[in-house]
Amino acid sequence: MRKKYLDNIKWVTVVLVVFYHIFYMYDSNGVAGGPGPFFEKQPWDIAEYVLYPWFMILLFIVSGISSRLYLENHTEKEFLKARTTKVLVPSTIGVIVLGWIQGIVNLSISGAYEALSAAPKIVPVLVTFAAGSGVLWYLHLLWLYCLILFFIRKIEKGKLYNLTGKLPFAGVFVLGIILFASAQVLNAPIIVCYRFGVYGMAYFLGYFVFAHQEIIDKLSKNLVLLVFITAAFFMLYITKYFGENYASIEIFSGPESIAYAWSMCLAMLGLFNRFFDRGNEISGFMTKTSFGLYVFHYMGISLSAYLMYNYTHFPVLLIYIITGICGYAAGFLIAAVIKRIPFLRWCMLGITKK
Repeated sequence: MRKKYLDNIKWVTVVLVVFYHIFYMYDSNGVAGGPGPFFEKQPWDIAEYVLYPWFMILLFIVSGISSRLYLENHTEKEFLKARTTKVLVPSTIGVIVLGWIQGIVNLSISGAYEALSAAPKIVPVLVTFAAGSGVLWYLHLLWLYCLILFFIRKIEKGKLYNLTGKLPFAGVFVLGIILFASAQVLNAPIIVCYRFGVYGMAYFLGYFVFAHQEIIDKLSKNLVLLVFITAAFFMLYITKYFGENYASIEIFSGPESIAYAWSMCLAMLGLFNRFFDRGNEISGFMTKTSFGLYVFHYMGISLSAYLMYNYTHFPVLLIYIITGICGYAAGFLIAAVIKRIPFLRWCMLGITKK
C-alpha cells in the first residue's frame, strides 16, 4: 500500500517550491538568480526565509523513505534502473534536448552572455547547457545518493535499519546534530545548491530512520511540542538573519538555520502522518502531476519575471500574481503536452511505454 501522507508531502512541498521561486525572482537580500528587487527592502521576502531552510531537506528525507519502501518489493538492480530512468535521464538527456531553452533564459537574466562575449564560441554553448539544468540539480543529487545506497545495501544488510527503529523521540530530535555536522562539509563553492553533505544526510536519514512507521508515529504524538520548538527556532533564525543572503553557505549551514530546518521537517512529517494520511481527487491529481510541475515551473516563472521586470511597468503586486500564474500554468501545461510525445516524455519526465 502507498503511504498517502508521503504522497501528500511530496506534492505540497513542490507547490511550496513554486511559491518560493515567485519571491526568489525579485529577492532584495542579495540572493543571485532573478532579475532583481523592486525596492531596497521588501518585507514580503520573509516568505523566502520561511521556506528555504527546510523544503529541499524534507524532499530528500521523503525520497529516502520512498527508496526504502520501493526496495521492500524490488531488487537493487530494479531500484537503480528505475531511478536512472526517472531521475538521471531527465536531468541529463532532457537538459540536452530541451533544457538549453531554460539555460538561455537563466543566462539572459544574469547578464552572463555579455561577460562571455570575449570567450571562444563553444564556451557560451556549454555554459547554456549547464545553466539549463535549473531546478534539476535535485535530481542530480538524488541519483547520486541512490547509486551510493545501491552499494551500501551490499554491505549493510539491513543491520543499521533494524537498529534505528528503536530510537526514542528525543533520540530522533538529537539526530539534528548529525545533520548540522553534515551541512559543514561537501558544499559546492559556486553553485551553492549542490550541498552534497546535508542533502545526502537527509536522504539517508529518510532511508534508515524515517522509513520506520514507528518513528513517524512518535513525531505525530509529539506534534504540539514540535510546533512550539519550530516556532522558537524560526524566531531565532529570522531575528538574526532577515535581510541577509539566506542562501549563502555560512547562513544556510549555521546552527540557527539547521535547527529550524530540522524541527520543521520533523513537524511536517508528524503533521502529515497524523492529519493527511488520506487521499481524494485533488491529492490524486497532484500526486500524478507534481513531478512535471517541479520540472517545468521554473520556465514560466523565470521567463515571465525577466520580461515583466525589464519591459513593463505593471504594479508590483500584479507582477507577483502574473509570475505565480505563469509558474503553475507552465508546470502543468508543458508537462501535459510532453507526456503525450513518446520520446520527450521519456527524456524529460522519465516516462516509459510500460
